[in-house]
Amino acid sequence: MEAAVLTTSAPASPTHVAIIMDGNGRWARARGLPRTAGHRRGAQAVKTAIESAIRSGVPYLTLFGFSSENWRRPAEEIGDLMGLLKHYLKTETDALNRQGVRLRVIGDRRRFGPDIVAMIERAERLTESNCRLNLTIALSYGGRAEIVEATRQIAREVTLGLLDPAAIEEGVFARHLFTADIPDPDLLIRTSGEKRISNFLLWQLAYAELVFLDTLWPDFSSDDFAAALGEFHRRERRYGTAGV
Repeated sequence: MEAAVLTTSAPASPTHVAIIMDGNGRWARARGLPRTAGHRRGAQAVKTAIESAIRSGVPYLTLFGFSSENWRRPAEEIGDLMGLLKHYLKTETDALNRQGVRLRVIGDRRRFGPDIVAMIERAERLTESNCRLNLTIALSYGGRAEIVEATRQIAREVTLGLLDPAAIEEGVFARHLFTADIPDPDLLIRTSGEKRISNFLLWQLAYAELVFLDTLWPDFSSDDFAAALGEFHRRERRYGTAGV
């Protein structure tokens, strides 16, 4: 029997696009505005990203909204961000539901106030049967913390005799992550010109294509989304195999 020949070609449209939304502060500073103005304008760009994903037929979109490290920011800024989050959940949940968007939030919810947690849970319940777009927002999220938590869960199952250590492999580990039922991203977009992944989806981004845009997040447009998809289509995805 002849060995199968592995060929590579331009990738199909991404199933899952992840975005690091960066540049709100710089956008505001360049205009002599407070950082909160950048965050508010950035919330409008979230709508643009969602609409662009729907129009492009991308079924999964993940947005990095607030990292575990962001809790170190000044208390006043954190208060403004929490207020903006509550406003977004209050005003946009019904709109997302009408659009057929399923909303999920990943990250450590223990640091949020009970009112925010209740709003998140309501949004997830309301939209859980939608399938036009699977929108995941990472809040109070850190990739290393996610991996540590998955390891704790696996260790607990081993201790209880529910899991044989010999059975632990990549698929088992992935099922203990926050993204257990979500495909890994095919494409990561980061705005603002920074070229790093900042502790975001460390496990899941193993084979993602990375596209870095100079656009600051509040200025993110449908053209930026299309440009990133265009760059993705020009890539040759090898998954560790040798080039042709």
